Order: sequence, then C-alpha cells, then structure tokens
Amino acid sequence: MIHDPSSLGLVLAAALAAGFVDAIVGGGGLIQLPALFSAYPGTVPRELLGTNKLGSIMGTSGAVLRYARFVRIPWRRILPAAAAACLAAAAGAQVASVVPAAAFRPLVPVMLLAVLAYVLWHKDLGTRHAPVEAARGRRRLLETSGIAVIGFYDGFFGPGTGSFLMLYIIRVWGFDFLNAAAGARVINVATNFGALLLFGLHGAVHLGLGVALGLFNASGSMLGAQAARRHGARFVRTAYIVVVTALIAKTAHDAIHQAL
Repeated sequence: MIHDPSSLGLVLAAALAAGFVDAIVGGGGLIQLPALFSAYPGTVPRELLGTNKLGSIMGTSGAVLRYARFVRIPWRRILPAAAAACLAAAAGAQVASVVPAAAFRPLVPVMLLAVLAYVLWHKDLGTRHAPVEAARGRRRLLETSGIAVIGFYDGFFGPGTGSFLMLYIIRVWGFDFLNAAAGARVINVATNFGALLLFGLHGAVHLGLGVALGLFNASGSMLGAQAARRHGARFVRTAYIVVVTALIAKTAHDAIHQAL
C-alpha cells in the first residue's frame, strides 16, 4: 500500500538525492522512480508515476528559483518553448495510456549513447556561453518544435529527458552547460506540469506522498543548483557525462531484462 510508512524514509532519501542530481544535469528519475516502485510494489504503476511527477515538479521549480538568483534566464526565449513542451508532454502522457511505451525502451540507451559520444567528441562543447541570436519566423518554429518533441517524449516515456534538453539547448542556442542546466529546468517544470495534469485528471496522484517527495526533492535541487554555481560549467559537463553514462547502463539493463 502507498500509505505504508515503513518505506517512507527510503523514498524521501531517494527524492533528496534525485533533486540534487536533477538540478545539475537531469536524470533524477533514475533514482526517485525506481525507489517508489521498490518501496510500494503493490501500487498501481500509474499512481506511482503521477505521484513521482508531483514530487519532480516541486523539485524542478525549486531548482529554477535557485538558478534564477545567479543565472540570467532568457525568459522571452524559453517560455514559448516551455509552453509547447508542456502541451506536448500532456499529449505524450495521453498516448502512453493507450500505447505501450515498452516497445520504445530498447531505443533509449542507443539515443543516450549517441548523445554521450557527441559530447565526448566535442570536448569544448558547452564550456563557453555564447548564445546565438534568437531565431524568428519559421526557424523559431522549428527550434520550438524540437523542444516540443522532447516534451512529448518526457510525457510518453521520460528517461534521459534532461540530458536531451541540455544538449539541444547547448547545440542550438549556444548556451554553456551551466546556463543550459537552468534553461532545461524551466522546460522540465513545464513538461512535468503537462504530464501531472493528465495523471491528476485520471486520479493517479497520491497527494500526501507527492508533496513529501516534492519537499525533499526541492531541498536536493537547491543544493544541486548551488553546487553547479560554485563549480561552474566544466563541473556540470563532467556531471553530465557521468549521469548520461549511468542512464545508458540503467536503460540498457532494463531493455535487456524486458527482452528476456
């Protein structure tokens, strides 16, 4: 039962660690969601997914507030992309309710491996903050569509969303890793909200546990954002490589386990 308090300490500690990791490079779901499934194996998966989203949105919101104190977030550029990602994430969550996401699982480690190879090959990628001029017209629509695709993926499946967002922002907008981390967290708030809205409409959110997760996740997020500020873009790049490598191992293990 999700009301069982015996495993509460485990999931709250996981939420704290997830918030710390997620604030820097994303990938907190690698910690928080498995902890929920492990602690409450008899609970309907959709309820755990919805509860996880409530905790996550509180954490990412905390990270955004912290980043906004020392990073100049280009709101006019990011908010339209975040709105598109929010709608796309809601659509992805709706599709996930009728289409099994398991068929997509084997592709995730392959995509993450391509991301890792790209970052390792381009050694100076994201070390210098040199934003390109904001696009207009058709080009801006294309840029926003790219983020919407990632948002849809987050609502539909999710692992690696923060990593994909950061690479997209670095490559397309010219941000360094630190500023990309801040921008990605804003968009993550939007994608979490879109998915949470859908889960909430289906009654698949445990409010009490979700808020508790959110408080610990937010605390971890603020600590993670502070660590990113203290150590800068190169630290975030190193953390990004470590987390993406862990995501590849985890998603590959899950895909192999499912196939067997």
